[in-house]
Amino acid sequence: MNFIPTKLEGCYILEPKVIFDERGYFMESFNEKRFQEGIGQEIHFVQDNQSYSSKGVLRGLHYQTGEHAQAKLVRVLSGEVLDVAVDIRPDSETFGEYVSVLLSAENQKHFFVPRGFAHGFLVLSETATFFYKCDNFYNKESEGGIIYNDSKVNIDWQLSGEELIISEKDRVQPTIDNAKKAW
Repeated sequence: MNFIPTKLEGCYILEPKVIFDERGYFMESFNEKRFQEGIGQEIHFVQDNQSYSSKGVLRGLHYQTGEHAQAKLVRVLSGEVLDVAVDIRPDSETFGEYVSVLLSAENQKHFFVPRGFAHGFLVLSETATFFYKCDNFYNKESEGGIIYNDSKVNIDWQLSGEELIISEKDRVQPTIDNAKKAW
């Protein structure tokens, strides 16, 4: 597995070694020891989540606060998504900046989003199955979010607003300046 640091400290793109032959392919999608060595910290995942969505579905930007904050290791099992992490750590030099990564079943990339980041993704293919590991259990009272089109963050989602399918919950999230503090 190749670990590629991003401009946001703690966020990594992971490129697994995929072995192809006449039968198809094989890859080790997760190995806790190699993962911890690659990111330089000890993370223990406790919950796996999976979603299925159609083209234009935008889910996010979400995070958990306080003791319920979550780190996530995300990947796509089928289809293609634009995955986004936004730095919401108040004392960070990159507060309010984002990184986007194209994740697909074809490229098999993974994206590690540590605690202190809002996360979201947009489905670019006709459908996509999205899978992620969390290092903390979900807690409804600790939910936080940022509006997907916050002008301060200025995410390039690669599709026009008319093409987006967004839940009512995500349409009314606050701006980054008015969002619930992560810590």
